[in-house]
Amino acid sequence: MCSFTVPSGAATTTDTYSKLDKQDIWHPFTQMQEWVNDEPSPPLVIERGEGNYLIDTEGRRYLDGVSSLWCNVHGHCHPVIDAAVRAQLDKIAHTTILGLTHTAIVDAAAALLQVVPEPLTRAFFSENGASAVEVAIKTAFEYWQLHGQAQRSRFISLQEAYHGDTLGAVSVGGIRAFHEIFEPLLFPTAHAPTTLRRADGTVPSLPELLDGLEQALKQQEGHTAAVIIEPVMQGAAGMLAFPDGYVAGVRELCNKYGTLLICDEVATGFGRTATMFAIDHDGVIPDIMVVGKGMTGGYLPLSATLTTEEIYSAFLGRTTEGKHLYHGHTYSGNPLAAAACVASLELFQSERTLERMQPRVEKLATHLTRINKLSAVVDIRQRGYMIGIELDPDAGGQELPATTVCENTRQHGVILRPLGAVVVWMPPLSITDDEIDLLARATETEIAALS
Repeated sequence: MCSFTVPSGAATTTDTYSKLDKQDIWHPFTQMQEWVNDEPSPPLVIERGEGNYLIDTEGRRYLDGVSSLWCNVHGHCHPVIDAAVRAQLDKIAHTTILGLTHTAIVDAAAALLQVVPEPLTRAFFSENGASAVEVAIKTAFEYWQLHGQAQRSRFISLQEAYHGDTLGAVSVGGIRAFHEIFEPLLFPTAHAPTTLRRADGTVPSLPELLDGLEQALKQQEGHTAAVIIEPVMQGAAGMLAFPDGYVAGVRELCNKYGTLLICDEVATGFGRTATMFAIDHDGVIPDIMVVGKGMTGGYLPLSATLTTEEIYSAFLGRTTEGKHLYHGHTYSGNPLAAAACVASLELFQSERTLERMQPRVEKLATHLTRINKLSAVVDIRQRGYMIGIELDPDAGGQELPATTVCENTRQHGVILRPLGAVVVWMPPLSITDDEIDLLARATETEIAALS
């Protein structure tokens, strides 16, 4: 029989929880040997959140500079979302949507479909971005099978792409450092040579980027089920920004070669690029769109795969025909998450979230102009609140200078997380002017210290 005593008292809480963590937990994307040895520093133990801050077990406050892995939108413990989840909890915490429906998910679907481009009319719910990408892949594949084009079974994605860590999502990913070891398990995918950075530091032009994709489409013409991209900004690759017009060019090529376009908006959606969705910058409408992360304001796991009516209709028929999509999860459409989603989308309107972001996007850019002059900085890429500050990998003689910077900003009360040589800024959309100043000051100080 197991027993567990909850730690109590400020003097013992941090050490006790840290010890239990190291004893019991395997953290994602973490070298656990270093973690348990407190390298490069002891873990922070977060106890609660308040607005745009995380608060540890010793009461120290930290600006959440990466939105708790890019998902927090309106701040922690927002009273409107808190109230919506509590109200739903008084009704029901979970019921399946396999063979049933419930009021919360119907409301969430209606709210979501009001903010996506009109031709996207159907929402298939999952719990996380990778799962929603799996649905998109399966949907595109089966769509062509149902249309009698079984040869259209291949996918094209981009170099440096990241679409999640399940095997289907990894198959259409392009970050070798993350996924190379799993290659024997993956289905073959064409990766278009559209990398946004060359070894010599130059950036390909828009025509060069689109030509690379077209060559991939030509090579497997008539056999491509879909092209999948992260529109506007490749996040996990290190905040690599596409030039204006790229997403529109991809849409035109998909039309030209008669293939579907999947836009993965898990990271870029819900205001991250200063529009509700990144596709809004080019006015592009994909055949399938994937959303997640900020969908509930960063409260609870919920994602969706959105399709046009034309794609949805291909799956209609009698049960005995076996045309329906064979995919689903236990917690698909969870009522608590659905309630949070509705509340979050309502806040975009009541708090004028996107409108209020615009001057702060410019304020961030002003700080970045100054930071870009530091000798350790190689490049800065910004799309709204998605920002990557790329450092010289040899800066300050540090083995991992971006990691050093992110560790040291904690001394200023700011939490950041690097991507390789890139310091990432991805603050909540609710960040204030004073908090932007804090974020910039902490980052600039620690980057300057590398010199």
